[in-house]
Amino acid sequence: MSAIFLVAAVAIATFGPESISLGQALYLLDHDVLDKLPAWSTRTLGTWMWTAVIQPLLVRPAWLVPASAGIVCIGLSMSFAYRKTSHRSHRRS
Repeated sequence: MSAIFLVAAVAIATFGPESISLGQALYLLDHDVLDKLPAWSTRTLGTWMWTAVIQPLLVRPAWLVPASAGIVCIGLSMSFAYRKTSHRSHRRS
């Protein structure tokens, strides 16, 4: 999963328009999404989510969201891989 997100981030940064924001990229995909997003997010998630989380994300570069998700997935996979297992005795009774 992390590889998919990181490859998507590199593809967006490499092949996309130079320094395109997430809001501009969403507008290119669907012209109505930026009109519907504020109403949906305030109705579903609350006003604070629109002002504190979604608006700042829309002005960030478009490649930043998949890159961040990929890094989080890498961290989660490493933390699950290095969990301490319970020690069991190898002696037979």
